[in-house]
Amino acid sequence: MKRLIRLGLLLTVLSLLTAVLSFPVRAEDVPEEIMEEVTLDEESDTVESSGQKELTARDAFIDDIIALGKELYEKADGKYQRAHYKGDIYVCKNFTVYLFRQTRSRYRMAEFPDRELKIPNNLPEKKCRPYSYGYCWEDIAASDGNPFEVAAQFLYDKNLSKEENIALARGFMKQAEKGDYFQMTGDYSGGKGAHSAIFMSDYDPETDSVRSLESNRAGKRINGLRYGKVMYDCELDIDEWIGFFCRKKCGATLYRLRDDIIFAE
Repeated sequence: MKRLIRLGLLLTVLSLLTAVLSFPVRAEDVPEEIMEEVTLDEESDTVESSGQKELTARDAFIDDIIALGKELYEKADGKYQRAHYKGDIYVCKNFTVYLFRQTRSRYRMAEFPDRELKIPNNLPEKKCRPYSYGYCWEDIAASDGNPFEVAAQFLYDKNLSKEENIALARGFMKQAEKGDYFQMTGDYSGGKGAHSAIFMSDYDPETDSVRSLESNRAGKRINGLRYGKVMYDCELDIDEWIGFFCRKKCGATLYRLRDDIIFAE
């Protein structure tokens, strides 16, 4: 008799356990501290696999320009390159234009997708007056293919003191961003007059510097011809740049690619 009672109790316990385990768990039955809500941001600009920010077409264009500049820098292998004749690609502006033209075919502007991109020439000397030639480019409309906008500009103001002009020039240089085309006229280490460069980094407030990609800022003459040095990832204190162009009748301009750069179809 006792064995039958024990058997009956065991069967009852097993039935109850089966019922409990098969009963659906409701959200309100889970302790609040172990519940976790996961939401997905459909407008996120990050790459899920790496957590890094996605590269835009504009970013890719800048990276293509810098990558080609690195190739030419490595090809030069520290040797000076001829920068004497009008067609020499190692003349400062020729160098930056060459990098642009060799990489532009992959890109367009969203507003003018059928227009091939073009980079303006320097403003002619007569139109630069009373300033010296080389501080800016011709004003070409975006509808004609110019994907650059003036991000900032500095022109020496003769009505201000030297110190006041330097302060303005510092404010100008602090606006530099990666991919900016820099155009100036001044008196620099390797020459005097117009010079072009491409900034490879945003202005760094910790080092008070920017990094550049350029050719022919430093140069020398060989057999009567001008030869220029190719520079890549050249870090220079902004006060050194300011010393180049913060002079009477001189100035500089930062040109920046528009935000609507897209991949060409």
